Amino acid sequence: MADEFIYDENWSAMYELLTLLRGKNDEVGETVAFLQRFSSGGTALELGIGDGRVAVPLSERGVKVEGIDNSDSMLNLLAKRTDLIKFWKADISRFRSEQRYNLVYCVWNTFTQAVTREAQIACLRSAVEALDDGGNLVIDVGVPPLDGFVNGQKISTLVVDHENTIIAADVHDPLTQNLVSTLLWFSGTSVKRLPNRVRYVYHQELDTMAECVGLKLAERWGDWAGGAFTEQSKRHISVYGRATTGLLNELSPTHVRQAPRGG
Repeated sequence: MADEFIYDENWSAMYELLTLLRGKNDEVGETVAFLQRFSSGGTALELGIGDGRVAVPLSERGVKVEGIDNSDSMLNLLAKRTDLIKFWKADISRFRSEQRYNLVYCVWNTFTQAVTREAQIACLRSAVEALDDGGNLVIDVGVPPLDGFVNGQKISTLVVDHENTIIAADVHDPLTQNLVSTLLWFSGTSVKRLPNRVRYVYHQELDTMAECVGLKLAERWGDWAGGAFTEQSKRHISVYGRATTGLLNELSPTHVRQAPRGG
């Protein structure tokens, strides 16, 4: 896709420390327990597998995990970490797989790195084609962080400790729902500049796009631990199944587990 974002060597060199500083490693256990419930102990495909932060512990629970990523440097990190997970280089919006999976999942805003609506719908279409008849798609994305922008720009502090200061400089394009960001990472006497671009998506829009490719919302949570999705939530964990098969055959609209949210 145009303007696709790839974690280059600069990102991959800092990725493990970044996940630690942002608290992502602390929630791995809850993430894996959640995903295991939908994998039926069978097979799973991770979109944007990265260094295997989630895939490796999920595979250790008996799930046969495979993954794709568009970054050679991130896949190199995964290869150094384990030889038990099959992976290949691919764009999450344009991948094809002969294998069919019980679960396809995409975590930590990776879905939003498809920076157009068309690319995001293509990602969902590729995902549903990779699901078996009873399979589910799980997507973890943040609620759009649009507070604090002045004239389309915002600077925020992400991490401050005795060794690191990480500042994010963001530019907002409301017409494309794009946030163009740069992380400035100060550590000792060094400074690293890490660029990023995402297309944020509201939960209602995500549901509509999912319906376009034959998926329907089954569950939505505010975190991996099963907290309610509310007006105060900073993210949502959304679970989709095929509109006429799998988990949704057993669910009437009143059984869809979703906390109400305004707007």
